[in-house]
Amino acid sequence: MSALQSVCIYCGSSATVDPYYRTLAYRVGTLLGTQKIRLIYGGGRSGLMGEVADGALHAGGTVIGIIPHHMQAREIEHRTLSELHVVDTMHTRKMMMAEKADGFVVLPGGLGTLEEVFEILTWKQLGLHNKPIVIFNAQEFWNPLLGLIRHIIAAQFAPANNEQLYEVIESLEQLMPALGHENTARFSPEDKWF
Repeated sequence: MSALQSVCIYCGSSATVDPYYRTLAYRVGTLLGTQKIRLIYGGGRSGLMGEVADGALHAGGTVIGIIPHHMQAREIEHRTLSELHVVDTMHTRKMMMAEKADGFVVLPGGLGTLEEVFEILTWKQLGLHNKPIVIFNAQEFWNPLLGLIRHIIAAQFAPANNEQLYEVIESLEQLMPALGHENTARFSPEDKWF
């Protein structure tokens, strides 16, 4: 697998979360910036979104934000990014983020983050990409999600290999190795129906 040049971060935009998560997001951005890996994200300035962008920018990294017009109209976009793309719809935003990224990292977040992670997992399950997906289970935040996926597999609504769609980490030191880990499992549409 060639070295990643860009990583898409999915994370929350709430400014009221535990400062631990905000600090973590900043540190993730800083790490990507120092590694000269482009950050692709949703273009916002609040919550973890703003922190991850600020961390990458302060480390000299390139940050590409993609924001829908209706959100930009609320003046929530980050105004000092390397690039800001304003698009018509959330669907276009997610497609652009996926196309520009060589890998994906899921930080703590809300319903929007869940929606993004399920979509990128589904696209991988269907063989539409084979890019690394890393779920950062900081302070066991994603334990309920991981348990739900195991429950879905146990109930035979998904094959057992779906746990190979992603890698789970719990520390910043695990991030770069997880992104560089080549997933030898291959997923195709036929695997979905069993």
